Amino acid sequence: MVSRGTRKRSVLPQPRIEGHWEPIPELTDEFDGNRLDASKWLNPDPGWKGRPPAPFAKHNVAVKGGRLHLTARAEDLSGLPPEYHTFTTASVLSTARVKYGYFEIKARPMRSSASSAFWFYYGDAEAWTEIDVFEISAGSPGRERTVHLNAHVMRSPKVKKHLEFSARWEAPFSLAGGFHVYAVDWDAKRIKWFVDGEVVHEVSNRHWHYPLNMAFDSETFPDWFGLPDPKELPATFSIDYVRAWRRIDATGGRRTMRRRDSTTGPLTRRKK
Repeated sequence: MVSRGTRKRSVLPQPRIEGHWEPIPELTDEFDGNRLDASKWLNPDPGWKGRPPAPFAKHNVAVKGGRLHLTARAEDLSGLPPEYHTFTTASVLSTARVKYGYFEIKARPMRSSASSAFWFYYGDAEAWTEIDVFEISAGSPGRERTVHLNAHVMRSPKVKKHLEFSARWEAPFSLAGGFHVYAVDWDAKRIKWFVDGEVVHEVSNRHWHYPLNMAFDSETFPDWFGLPDPKELPATFSIDYVRAWRRIDATGGRRTMRRRDSTTGPLTRRKK
């Protein structure tokens, strides 16, 4: 366990895959200290209240013990639309957007039917795309070892209806039982998903060529994972670090930008 205020890394190591890389500082965080770095992260996602019935709540995000923690709770908040009730969850969104790179986190999903997710998305009038490094419901019966690896195109100049590319990987361990390293290598030709340094899925990159925000969150999925049992809450999704690199031995990978308020309105994530 890293003590509060103790730095875990002073120099970012190279990623554990081939190639020449340089860090992306605005998407890298060791979560030292006792508060979220507001220059890098928004709490919660300002464009989305959360997936009903659970709204995102600011108090469900904390940085302590050298880790980022996102918690799901059984509670009601006042002043929200009627579809939000019974539960609250959490969301953290990057202030920067990025196109291509290698991104990894060391994380322990919550033991709950509420999800633990690491993903990328952005939408505007031209395109709305998404890459899910993982969506996990480690407390949902039968899904304790299932990692969902997805990519979506909601719209683009060439795509007028929702396209979904989904896969599942069954871990040889209980996902909520400890910390593991989850990563994605996203370039102009392919997207590869990793768990503990091993490739577990890959697809050809035919659609994901737009800068995206990085996100961590927990959601309720009544029709997919089922609602959590209030007795299993609070439950916490913990992230030891997030590290990001851009490839410098290939063209097309050196694009990062700060978030702009240029969306066409709040985005509602696709239904499961």
